[in-house]
Formats: sequence, C-alpha cells, structure tokens
Amino acid sequence: MLTLANLSPKEGSTKNRKRLGRGPGTGHGKTAGRGHKGFKSRSGSGIKPGFEGGQMPLQRRLPKRGFTNIFKKEYTLVSLSQLDSLESKDVISVEDLIVAGFVRNGERVKVLANGEVTKAIKIKVDKISVSAKAKIEAAGGEVLA
Repeated sequence: MLTLANLSPKEGSTKNRKRLGRGPGTGHGKTAGRGHKGFKSRSGSGIKPGFEGGQMPLQRRLPKRGFTNIFKKEYTLVSLSQLDSLESKDVISVEDLIVAGFVRNGERVKVLANGEVTKAIKIKVDKISVSAKAKIEAAGGEVLA
C-alpha cells in the first residue's frame, strides 16, 4: 500500500545535484563550472532584477509624477436603494452590509444618496453624505454616530 512514509519519485525522474569544486576527478573541480575570470566567475555576481545590460532601466526611464498619500482612507460606497432592499432591523450596521454582500469584511462604508428610502431605517456606518442623511431622516429614519 502506498503511504506518505514510502513515497518515492518515479525511476529516472530525478538526478543527483552537481557537487561543484570537489576535485579534478569530478569534472567540476577548480573553477567549478564558472570558467576563468569575468563577472560571472566572481562571488556575488549575477544580474540583478531590473538590470538591462547598461541600458537605462525602465524604472528610471519612466517619469515620476504625483504623490500617494499612505494615510488615505478608502471607503466602499453603498447607495440608499441598497439599504432599502435590506430586511428591516433595529439598526443596520456594517456587519449587516457584509452579510448582505454589499461590502467586504474590514472595509469602511460610506452611504450615498443614490435611490430613495421608502421605510424608516436606523443606520450606523463610518460616513454618510449630507443628502443621504436628509433622505433617511425625511423617511422617518435615523443616522447614528
């Protein structure tokens, strides 16, 4: 019976690795297959990522513009029509929106005034637009801080 304890590669599928620099009898002694002199024979040699043979590398040829704010807060947008389609609960929170599939776990949520609200809803999210807040309160709902 074949188990993890007695697994072995198929016959002829593996080769022994070259043991370099182990004397002239091996055929890989002395220079160990690196030849004589030159960049590739030295220790620490090898073409670095992005090196293009002396040509100006792509990352230096392209213009650098703009600024990326590492502290920027990204919000996932949810519309009022999506909130209206949810079953009425006491308070609609971010967790309810995750369960409904409108946002992913760990994302910040902002509610926009796309669509209409037909029922009174209480909502607690990270951010809400002024017009969306007005529409929710006009329908008898409430926005919790």
